[in-house]
Amino acid sequence: MESPTGVHLVGSIPLSSADEVFHKIPAALPGRLFSIPDGETGTRANWIGWQIPFFPKDALRPTVGGPELPADYSATFTQSSLEPTQYDTQALSSYKQFVKLRDDGIIPKGVRFQVSLPTPYACIQGHTKPEFHAQLEPFYEQRILESLAAIIKEIPAHDLALQWDLCFETTALEYDRGRLTDEFFKAHFKPVKAGLLDRIERICADIPSEIPVGFHLCYGDLGHRHFIEPEDLGVLVDFANGILKRLGGKRTVGWLHVPVPKDRDDAAYFKPLRDLEASKDTRLYLGLVHSNDKSGTLRRIKAAQEIVQREFGVSTECGIGRTPLEELDSILQIAKDVSVPVK
Repeated sequence: MESPTGVHLVGSIPLSSADEVFHKIPAALPGRLFSIPDGETGTRANWIGWQIPFFPKDALRPTVGGPELPADYSATFTQSSLEPTQYDTQALSSYKQFVKLRDDGIIPKGVRFQVSLPTPYACIQGHTKPEFHAQLEPFYEQRILESLAAIIKEIPAHDLALQWDLCFETTALEYDRGRLTDEFFKAHFKPVKAGLLDRIERICADIPSEIPVGFHLCYGDLGHRHFIEPEDLGVLVDFANGILKRLGGKRTVGWLHVPVPKDRDDAAYFKPLRDLEASKDTRLYLGLVHSNDKSGTLRRIKAAQEIVQREFGVSTECGIGRTPLEELDSILQIAKDVSVPVK
């Protein structure tokens, strides 16, 4: 059976700058990239953590610096209560460097500039007190859409690829199933799956169809641990099929990325992928590359190939920005060794 095709980078990379990412990654993964992120370096290395200062202080959970409030506390927020996200500022700055290095031959022509964004739901769920979720979510969604519009306006469609990171969506689904019991993960709406799909449909509505839009489906990576271990890929495949159905009449989904834990090289884990309703135009990336474990990576690939009767590429489980720098070369080397260039 043929080797996996291509390598996907979820977003964060443990390097110091976009310039360093753009120099190192294409050289380490020759011909493997459909798109390349800027590495989410510096203040963005902790995924959505850098968004905390843009929320009103009294709306924040105590775990991220918000005050403990009396039980009868109430607040009314408006659009101006939330600062702009600055995702567009960061993306446009990195894009300038991307273009320069592509012109210099460092980044191959044809590789797209990838912007990975959290969903508005993720930041609301992760950062703000539950009693304010319903009130704040429309305002933060508007801020994300403002940043998205600026990115789309300034970066040519033929250069851009967008990704939505779906982590708290997964945990909301697992809470709704009863597998997660911490109310931190409880969605503020019902039915949960339909509500999540409504939100994804909204944030994709104004993205031109010629811009590939992918989805990173995730179980978390806080402290290099999942919020809960997946039973198999069933929850993610079911959710992905929901996304495909919602968006199918409007656009092709560019790619789907799902995690593969290090200890899952069994057929049962991959079996739900037989039910994935993605067309061949939607790339599939399996996050089965783990550092210093080429033999295990090959086992996971073999197990997947026995189930998945379609082409797929490889990736890590999640962004690798919090991975020790000394493990980066191992990850890149394994990803290169087990894959072939994109077609």
